[in-house]
Amino acid sequence: MLFVSKEFVAFIAAVIAIYYICPKKFRWYVLLAASLFFYTMDDVRNLIYLAVTGVTSWGLCLILEHITSDASKSIKKIKDKEKKKEFKARVQRNKRIFMLLAVLIDLGILGFTKYADFVVSNVTALFSHRMRVTDVFVPLGISFYTFKTVSYVLDVYRGTSKAEKNFFKLVLFVTYFPQAVQGPISRWNNLSATLFEGKNAGLKPFASGLIRIFWGYFKKVVIADRLVVPVMALTHDHASYQGAYVFVAILMYAMELYCDFTGGIDITIGISECLGIKVEENFILPYFSKNIKEYWNRWHITMGSWFTDYIFYPLSVSPRMLKLSKWSRSKLGNAFGKRVTVYISCFLVWLATGVWHGAAWNFIVWGLLNFVVIMISQELEPLYKKFHGRFHLKDKAWYGAFEMLRTFFLMGMIRMLDCYRNVPVTFKSLGSMFTSWHMKVFTDGSLLEIGLDLKEYILIGICAVVLFLVSLYRYRTGRELREKISGSPDLTFACCLVLLMITIVFGAYGKGYNTSQFIYNQF
Repeated sequence: MLFVSKEFVAFIAAVIAIYYICPKKFRWYVLLAASLFFYTMDDVRNLIYLAVTGVTSWGLCLILEHITSDASKSIKKIKDKEKKKEFKARVQRNKRIFMLLAVLIDLGILGFTKYADFVVSNVTALFSHRMRVTDVFVPLGISFYTFKTVSYVLDVYRGTSKAEKNFFKLVLFVTYFPQAVQGPISRWNNLSATLFEGKNAGLKPFASGLIRIFWGYFKKVVIADRLVVPVMALTHDHASYQGAYVFVAILMYAMELYCDFTGGIDITIGISECLGIKVEENFILPYFSKNIKEYWNRWHITMGSWFTDYIFYPLSVSPRMLKLSKWSRSKLGNAFGKRVTVYISCFLVWLATGVWHGAAWNFIVWGLLNFVVIMISQELEPLYKKFHGRFHLKDKAWYGAFEMLRTFFLMGMIRMLDCYRNVPVTFKSLGSMFTSWHMKVFTDGSLLEIGLDLKEYILIGICAVVLFLVSLYRYRTGRELREKISGSPDLTFACCLVLLMITIVFGAYGKGYNTSQFIYNQF
């Protein structure tokens, strides 16, 4: 059941209606039934994988908590310091075994379903023999729900979360249907705070959520899906479309991806707001970023924080890294030596991020390019400070705009690895912008032959202005425009009606007035 289908819209309406008809203490059961139904409608085999993941995480976390509870009682009886130290080490070792077992099972399922073919095909290619792993079913949203369960296991292991005794509550956390397709990647402590309470949303939050749902569909159906055709035309026939065409592809894909991904997140968070459930923001004006580090603090925020909290920090303070840090500072000097372990940890994080996005070399190179740019930027930071100390450009509005545009196009070029799906082709196409640029592309009508006519270009231009103005309002005020609109029932009704009519009239639809799946569904 696609998020952008008539069936899903009817499904949302039915779930919200049934949710509020039921007594508060039973409302989470409605969400559980709806979530399992959602996965079943995609493929009943989803439930098998979810059952294995759910039982593993639930059972082993209960064991972890039981070990911790027993240890806290037993340690009070031990008076000898050495014996107490040995006991703590033994308890920690036992906890680590069960934690690793849970994580390995969860990540093992993810690894086999998504990456077995990539690993086997690359290994066999080394021996001049091509072999593929076929017919492996990839569960819906497995990357997202696996990261949720792994974070839950690690938080219980660290003692920052309590193990949930009710198996079905944990299943709801894992399967909560608005997050199935593309997140956000919630943590147990955050989502569980409101997921099971069944509280009424309140008139203003409900109105705000409703506006956000319509806004999400507008971005997805009117803008993102309209840009799919020209982006595919420009990137699939890369030999014909070089130079200025690549520049156009960068602009179009940046807008398509933003509207597709944020549109889906708007629908997810909007549904949750209507249900009185708090879900984390995943985007905060990413195209207003002045450097790539800031960009990744604004784009897919929950993914970035997951990799930071569960990979970067544990790696950085691991015994081996601390030992390497000590050695590198003694051999390479304190200034550079202390950054070695940070860069190694950062490298591994971006490698993992690339692999998470897809089992292909273009995604791995994409991740490593982000790492390289961030590393170079940090190394050149002393020079930046000297430059700005002399020329005082930071306070200039035009320089801030320049930094945003620079970041936008730099990320746009790296992002083209998503589209071309071939590393050499991507670099060749990007290089052609500097060797085969022809301005006539913008005047000879060539752009009218890639899937959009003049009226559609005008529509896209108007939509881009609307998106910019709405984003600019938030950038300057720190508030969402819909928060202001939702305070008035009349304005809320008018806004929803306008967005609905625009989406119906100008939406890019496929068969049966449905539209394409979200881009991040593949991850």
